[in-house]
Amino acid sequence: MPLSLTIDELRSRTGQEIVSSDWMVIGQRLIDAFAEVTSDRQWIHVDAQRARTESPYGRTVAHGFLTLALMSHLSHQAMEIRGDFHRRINYGLNRVRFPAPVPEGSRIRARFQLQSLEEVEGGYQIVWLATVDVEGSEKPALVAEWVVRLYV
Repeated sequence: MPLSLTIDELRSRTGQEIVSSDWMVIGQRLIDAFAEVTSDRQWIHVDAQRARTESPYGRTVAHGFLTLALMSHLSHQAMEIRGDFHRRINYGLNRVRFPAPVPEGSRIRARFQLQSLEEVEGGYQIVWLATVDVEGSEKPALVAEWVVRLYV
Protein backbone atom coordinates (compact mmCIF):
# COMPACT_ATOMS: atom_id res chain seq x y z
CA MET A 1 0.00 0.00 0.00
CA PRO A 2 1.47 3.39 -0.98
CA LEU A 3 2.32 6.03 1.60
CA SER A 4 -0.47 8.62 1.52
CA LEU A 5 0.29 12.26 2.35
CA THR A 6 -1.37 15.64 1.86
CA ILE A 7 0.56 18.63 0.53
CA ASP A 8 0.79 20.07 4.06
CA GLU A 9 2.07 16.78 5.48
CA LEU A 10 4.59 16.57 2.67
CA ARG A 11 5.72 20.21 3.06
CA SER A 12 6.69 19.58 6.67
CA ARG A 13 9.14 16.88 5.51
CA THR A 14 11.28 18.99 3.15
CA GLY A 15 14.86 17.69 3.11
CA GLN A 16 13.83 14.22 4.26
CA GLU A 17 13.71 10.91 2.44
CA ILE A 18 9.97 10.33 2.20
CA VAL A 19 9.59 6.83 0.83
CA SER A 20 11.18 3.89 -0.98
CA SER A 21 9.40 1.81 -3.57
CA ASP A 22 9.21 -1.96 -3.50
CA TRP A 23 11.91 -3.88 -5.36
CA MET A 24 11.24 -4.54 -9.05
CA VAL A 25 12.95 -7.13 -11.26
CA ILE A 26 14.31 -5.81 -14.56
CA GLY A 27 14.00 -8.74 -16.93
CA GLN A 28 15.01 -9.18 -20.54
CA ARG A 29 11.43 -8.93 -21.81
CA LEU A 30 11.15 -5.41 -20.35
CA ILE A 31 14.56 -4.43 -21.75
CA ASP A 32 13.62 -5.79 -25.20
CA ALA A 33 10.26 -3.99 -25.15
CA PHE A 34 11.99 -0.70 -24.32
CA ALA A 35 14.51 -1.32 -27.11
CA GLU A 36 11.67 -1.80 -29.59
CA VAL A 37 9.78 1.32 -28.51
CA THR A 38 12.88 3.53 -28.61
CA SER A 39 14.67 1.83 -31.53
CA ASP A 40 17.74 1.57 -29.29
CA ARG A 41 18.77 -2.01 -30.01
CA GLN A 42 22.44 -1.74 -29.07
CA TRP A 43 23.82 -5.24 -28.47
CA ILE A 44 24.67 -4.59 -24.82
CA HIS A 45 20.92 -4.34 -24.17
CA VAL A 46 19.44 -7.00 -26.43
CA ASP A 47 22.05 -9.61 -27.43
CA ALA A 48 22.37 -11.92 -24.43
CA GLN A 49 24.86 -14.26 -26.13
CA ARG A 50 27.23 -11.46 -27.15
CA ALA A 51 26.83 -9.78 -23.73
CA ARG A 52 27.91 -13.02 -22.01
CA THR A 53 31.23 -12.94 -23.84
CA GLU A 54 31.91 -9.25 -24.56
CA SER A 55 30.18 -7.21 -21.86
CA PRO A 56 32.05 -6.46 -18.64
CA TYR A 57 28.82 -7.37 -16.82
CA GLY A 58 28.50 -10.87 -18.32
CA ARG A 59 24.90 -10.24 -19.32
CA THR A 60 22.76 -7.57 -20.92
CA VAL A 61 22.04 -4.32 -19.11
CA ALA A 62 18.97 -2.10 -19.05
CA HIS A 63 19.00 1.21 -20.87
CA GLY A 64 19.63 4.16 -18.57
CA PHE A 65 16.54 5.80 -20.02
CA LEU A 66 14.48 2.70 -19.16
CA THR A 67 15.50 3.16 -15.54
CA LEU A 68 14.54 6.83 -15.80
CA ALA A 69 11.21 5.99 -17.43
CA LEU A 70 10.35 3.66 -14.54
CA MET A 71 10.50 6.49 -11.98
CA SER A 72 6.84 7.40 -12.52
CA HIS A 73 5.77 3.81 -11.95
CA LEU A 74 7.99 3.41 -8.90
CA SER A 75 6.80 6.68 -7.36
CA HIS A 76 3.10 5.85 -7.87
CA GLN A 77 3.66 2.41 -6.42
CA ALA A 78 5.35 3.94 -3.34
CA MET A 79 3.30 7.07 -2.56
CA GLU A 80 0.11 8.98 -3.14
CA ILE A 81 -0.22 12.71 -2.64
CA ARG A 82 -3.79 13.31 -1.57
CA GLY A 83 -5.65 16.33 -2.83
CA ASP A 84 -8.11 17.56 -5.41
CA PHE A 85 -5.63 17.48 -8.28
CA HIS A 86 -6.97 17.34 -11.81
CA ARG A 87 -3.57 17.08 -13.44
CA ARG A 88 -0.19 15.69 -12.43
CA ILE A 89 2.63 16.29 -14.85
CA ASN A 90 6.27 15.39 -15.20
CA TYR A 91 7.65 18.93 -15.52
CA GLY A 92 11.23 17.90 -16.20
CA LEU A 93 14.61 17.08 -14.78
CA ASN A 94 17.25 19.40 -13.43
CA ARG A 95 20.04 16.84 -13.38
CA VAL A 96 20.30 13.15 -14.25
CA ARG A 97 23.21 10.76 -13.79
CA PHE A 98 23.55 7.01 -14.36
CA PRO A 99 26.43 6.00 -12.03
CA ALA A 100 26.00 2.21 -12.35
CA PRO A 101 24.42 -0.30 -14.75
CA VAL A 102 21.28 -2.35 -14.17
CA PRO A 103 22.21 -5.89 -15.26
CA GLU A 104 19.37 -8.04 -16.61
CA GLY A 105 17.63 -9.90 -13.80
CA SER A 106 18.58 -7.29 -11.18
CA ARG A 107 16.16 -5.82 -8.70
CA ILE A 108 15.81 -2.05 -8.44
CA ARG A 109 13.97 0.28 -6.12
CA ALA A 110 13.56 4.05 -6.02
CA ARG A 111 14.00 6.31 -3.02
CA PHE A 112 12.47 9.78 -2.98
CA GLN A 113 13.82 12.69 -0.94
CA LEU A 114 11.78 15.89 -0.96
CA GLN A 115 14.05 18.76 -2.00
CA SER A 116 11.40 21.44 -2.31
CA LEU A 117 7.69 22.05 -2.50
CA GLU A 118 6.37 25.41 -3.61
CA GLU A 119 3.17 26.92 -4.86
CA VAL A 120 3.02 27.80 -8.55
CA GLU A 121 0.16 29.29 -10.50
CA GLY A 122 -2.68 26.79 -10.32
CA GLY A 123 -0.96 24.27 -8.09
CA TYR A 124 2.30 23.01 -6.63
CA GLN A 125 5.77 22.19 -7.84
CA ILE A 126 7.69 19.40 -6.14
CA VAL A 127 11.38 18.68 -6.67
CA TRP A 128 12.44 15.17 -5.71
CA LEU A 129 15.93 13.82 -5.36
CA ALA A 130 15.22 10.40 -6.83
CA THR A 131 17.76 7.63 -6.36
CA VAL A 132 17.36 4.22 -8.00
CA ASP A 133 19.27 1.49 -6.21
CA VAL A 134 20.35 -1.83 -7.68
CA GLU A 135 20.19 -4.58 -5.10
CA GLY A 136 23.74 -5.56 -4.13
CA SER A 137 25.43 -2.62 -5.88
CA GLU A 138 27.39 0.00 -3.97
CA LYS A 139 26.50 2.69 -6.51
CA PRO A 140 22.98 3.68 -7.54
CA ALA A 141 21.82 3.17 -11.11
CA LEU A 142 20.23 6.61 -11.27
CA VAL A 143 20.33 9.87 -9.37
CA ALA A 144 18.04 12.63 -10.63
CA GLU A 145 16.43 15.89 -9.60
CA TRP A 146 12.89 15.30 -10.79
CA VAL A 147 10.39 18.17 -11.07
CA VAL A 148 6.69 17.30 -10.79
CA ARG A 149 3.69 19.63 -10.90
CA LEU A 150 0.28 19.03 -9.37
CA TYR A 151 -2.56 21.27 -10.54
CA VAL A 152 -5.78 21.89 -8.58
